[in-house]
Amino acid sequence: MLHHLQRSSILVVNNIDSALEKILPFYPSHFTRVIKNSEKNEFQIVDAQNAIKEAYIATNETKYIFLCGATFRSEAQNALLKVLEEPPLNIVFIILVESKSSILPTIHSRLLYKNLKQSVLEEDIDLDLKYLDLKTLYNFIKENQRVSKDEAIKLVGKLVLKINRDKISLNEEELESFSKAITLLNLNSRPAPILAYLLLTILEKERE
Repeated sequence: MLHHLQRSSILVVNNIDSALEKILPFYPSHFTRVIKNSEKNEFQIVDAQNAIKEAYIATNETKYIFLCGATFRSEAQNALLKVLEEPPLNIVFIILVESKSSILPTIHSRLLYKNLKQSVLEEDIDLDLKYLDLKTLYNFIKENQRVSKDEAIKLVGKLVLKINRDKISLNEEELESFSKAITLLNLNSRPAPILAYLLLTILEKERE
């Protein structure tokens, strides 16, 4: 599940950097922070302290703080206990880790848990985005015009993965449109026009 998480969660993934690349486009860049040790692939006490400081910077919008490490030091997790249990207003923590066993039971019991290893992050979509044309776009929208909200959100996720795999370069505004699409779908907007807009964005990008 790649779209917006509304509650603090633990996501177990195959690789932190790869997961961030695929997940972050779903989150508003201005209200997303990534706390990650640049020298070691381990979440340490200094990272926990930085996360706590960031959490207490007030915001009127939901702010997503990603806590990332292949493993997490026990003392770092203990430092996070209070803020995870009672986060400040509008703060959602998302822990990205490569092994469930590295998370203390006291942390695990406080957060939602999702295992994304070898599954959702590897899904693809049956579209050649580099050779997308209006006919293909129309047929795709027609085939998917009656999908459910959850199915439409999954399709947006697959589009993001396909964009990454095909190395299609989108600017920040274009990436933000995928995040907004998820928000609109969660508000029960019709999937067809949203999917059409996203595909037209890709089509125009490839024509540049």
